[in-house]
Amino acid sequence: MAAAATIAPVQVEFLEFPAVLTSPASGKTYFLGGAGERGLTIEGKFIKFTGIGVYLEDTAVPSLALKWKGIPSEDLVQTLDFYRDIISGPFEKLIRGSKILPLSGPEYSKKVMENCVAHMKSVGIYGDAEAAAIEEFAEAFKNVNFPPGASVFYRQSPDGVLGLSFSQDASIPEKEAAVI
Repeated sequence: MAAAATIAPVQVEFLEFPAVLTSPASGKTYFLGGAGERGLTIEGKFIKFTGIGVYLEDTAVPSLALKWKGIPSEDLVQTLDFYRDIISGPFEKLIRGSKILPLSGPEYSKKVMENCVAHMKSVGIYGDAEAAAIEEFAEAFKNVNFPPGASVFYRQSPDGVLGLSFSQDASIPEKEAAVI
């Protein structure tokens, strides 16, 4: 993986997101595309709940280069279409969401589902299949609790499959807990 030589790990609070990781569930290696924090403003104060790391499959680089090669990184980070191409690109993504504060699975998944449903409705793609997938998603989180440092991994394949796995730390489980 040549691109990984220039990628550095990212620290978000006490969570470290390595530059490269390999999933035992998929057998694939991914490089860190970016990491940061997520939270909510409560009573005027921003509360950090999770650190998020977005990892991309090796094939992301040549795929994105077809359209974006030669454009300075300073311009790319300001270009919404570039991020859309990352999200919709024909390569696998692995997203690690690690908890900074404790959360129950239902608490966490409720906010994720609200955001997903709102987005799908806004772009006109929310129907029966999507509603069923949201129900499967809720079921996967029903009996999960996340202490600080615990993680959920989302494997997004280009063919629309979402694999979920849960860990009490940053390690990737060998088997996915749900495939939607």
